[in-house]
Parts: sequence; structure tokens; C-alpha cells
Amino acid sequence: MTKGIIRTTVAAAATVAFAAISVTPASAATARNGICEVGEFCLYWGQNRSGSVSDFATSIPNYGDNQPTCYEYKTPNLPGYGLCVKNNATSAWNRRSSTVTVYFNSNYGGASDPVGAGQARDLASTYANNASHLL
Repeated sequence: MTKGIIRTTVAAAATVAFAAISVTPASAATARNGICEVGEFCLYWGQNRSGSVSDFATSIPNYGDNQPTCYEYKTPNLPGYGLCVKNNATSAWNRRSSTVTVYFNSNYGGASDPVGAGQARDLASTYANNASHLL
């Protein structure tokens, strides 16, 4: 092989390797942005997925009681915006591929509402009385 062919081959291989490393999924969800995206679990301030939303990508053992340390509703200009999620969520949408369970108590205890994969529903056992969820 000539030096020119070798250099061209090495440069092309390096370009392909770099491109493979730097590719990111175009549809990756951005947790905590107030938009319920694929791959997230979302709690809503109002019934039937109304009002501001709080979107999650992980389990949360304690939503927190007050600002600035609580998980809050993130969608601006909708009812509930800025309020703490704890004891305020009335509906949920599970945009994940497995069941997520909302619990009445912190640390995944007490009464619960399982929300199946892809399911959107009003909460029943934890309606406006919720403190944690487990993915």
C-alpha cells in the first residue's frame, strides 16, 4: 500500500469512529422540563392530565414538603405551576415500558396506585395524598 492510501484509510476510519461515539438519540427525554416525554413518568396537578406537570426519569423516595427542596410542577402558566408535588398530584401518565407505583407515604410505603406501562389515569388510593413513586 502507498502512504497516501494508508493515510486516507486511517483518516476515514477515525472519522467513522468519532461519528459513532458522538451520536446521541434524537428522542431522549429531558427529565424535569415540564413536558411529559416518552420514557418518563409524569404527575399532574389536575385530573385527566390537566394542569402543570412534573416529569421524572427515576424513582423518587420523597417528593419533599416545601420549596426550595421539593419536587415541583414545572409547566408554566398552568394551574399548580411551582407548587410542590407532594400531596398535590391527582393524575399520572406513565410513558415508560413498565409499571410505576405511586405511594401514599415517603419511601414507597402505604396505600398505592400502580400505573401500567403507557397508561394515563386519575389516581385513586393516592389522589392528592402522595409522597413517592417507584419505577
